[in-house]
Amino acid sequence: MATDSVKHVPTFGGAAISAEMKSFFSAVPTFVYAFVVTFVAFTVYLAFAPSLITVSNSVSSYILPNVSAVTSASSNITLQATTPESLTPAVINTTFEPPLGNETNPLSRNNASRSHASVHLCPNNNTARNSDKQAPLSVNSSASSPMRKQSRKSGAKREIKSLKDCDFFEGEWVKDESYPLYKPGTCNLIDEQFSCLTNGRPDVEFYKLKWKPKECTLPRLNGGKLLEMIRGRRLVFVGDSLNRNMWESLVCILKGSVKDERQVFEAHGRHQFRREAEYTLVFKEYNCTVEFFASPFLVREWEVTDKNGTKKETLRLDMMGSSSKQYIGADVLVFNTGAWWTDDITSKGEDYFQERSTVYPKLNVDEAFRKALTTWGRWVDKYVNPKKSLVFFRGFSLSHFSGGRWNAGGACDDETEPIKNEAYLMPYPSKMEILERVLRGMKTPVTYLNITRLTDYRKDAHPSVYRKQKFTAEESKSPLLHQDCSHWCLPGVPDSWNEILYAEMLVKLDQLRGNRRRKPKGLL
Repeated sequence: MATDSVKHVPTFGGAAISAEMKSFFSAVPTFVYAFVVTFVAFTVYLAFAPSLITVSNSVSSYILPNVSAVTSASSNITLQATTPESLTPAVINTTFEPPLGNETNPLSRNNASRSHASVHLCPNNNTARNSDKQAPLSVNSSASSPMRKQSRKSGAKREIKSLKDCDFFEGEWVKDESYPLYKPGTCNLIDEQFSCLTNGRPDVEFYKLKWKPKECTLPRLNGGKLLEMIRGRRLVFVGDSLNRNMWESLVCILKGSVKDERQVFEAHGRHQFRREAEYTLVFKEYNCTVEFFASPFLVREWEVTDKNGTKKETLRLDMMGSSSKQYIGADVLVFNTGAWWTDDITSKGEDYFQERSTVYPKLNVDEAFRKALTTWGRWVDKYVNPKKSLVFFRGFSLSHFSGGRWNAGGACDDETEPIKNEAYLMPYPSKMEILERVLRGMKTPVTYLNITRLTDYRKDAHPSVYRKQKFTAEESKSPLLHQDCSHWCLPGVPDSWNEILYAEMLVKLDQLRGNRRRKPKGLL
């Protein structure tokens, strides 16, 4: 009765069995039933005692390809924390020992020949192995986490590549409502001279501009990352008051990135940063310092006695500044000079420049500048270890006095917008061409921060009359005659110099890590 047997075959969970099926089972010997019962009992036992047999992940995944093996360690699965920027390979939990090689670093004022490969950051062995590690977050495992990690790495590589191929110094100033990098009036490390809003400047648009290179976008300066990069190390600025301007900008950015600002302090207890020849900001949590040494010419200011017994000032073109011994061994050095070479005494060059015991009756200021920079270059080649330290030279920062010089009624207080027509920009300074020739002749790689053109646009960002809160009685009579159109308000233009410095360091660290991967096994 084939038709009836089909009719009575159970559906899922059904109970009916045809007569033919019953007759089949009645023919099965008793020992078969015993075997089946034993097999079922053994299977049930195994189900409740799985620890007796261990199945490897490879086997279980082969059998159940869509199910992940779970072990008792599953509660400890972690994923690495993401960071605010895509440049994660560069700095998290990373310290460095910069450049590995002594390649020369030819630089042009347009930065077309700027070679990032000429200077590198060199992590120690442990850092090199762990440079991608970040503070872990305890989370549930996710099948998509490898994809997210790969995506972050790919994004970081693309951004670093864009920075490597980018001329940072050709671009424009663009408005960004997320700027400045720190809130005006909140950083007590800014000298009164640069604190324009505190001194009463009414407009605020000038600090909402950021520098945008044509070929890339500069990463926003992440103070926490930079502090990790210099953990246990010294970052030193050496130069004139415009380098102090840059130093104050950076320490404010960094101070705003620490957990406890009470752990940031000046090593000598100083709270004013204008009168002394040196300042050291200690970031205790990171065991690092960010320092400034006043050396406006880089070479040494001197004194000689003439035939009449009268002492007069000279400038020793053949000797480094008196503070130079104090920054030997620093890990990152940022030098500058320029502004003081344009004042009356220096530019005239009469009975002022000296080499050994000879005081030149007359010496062209450009030639004196070349001699001074040559002395500086020789010092760097002799005392800076390019396997340990990075060296930067920040270019000339242009001023915007209108109607006279700084001491003759020059003004900029009515400027509220940058220069927009390039025809009004100044020619490239001859002294920076001299600097480039000196850099090309050095053995030690030096990265030239060519900020001259980008600062020339910013006639709107100087302190002008807002350089102090209270004028002297004489200044009060004619406050417009006492303007500062050389330095920069903070927050302001020097923040962008530091963002370029930060980008340069990110690129160099990434290049070093690539070089280390290519080195034969056994080489550091």
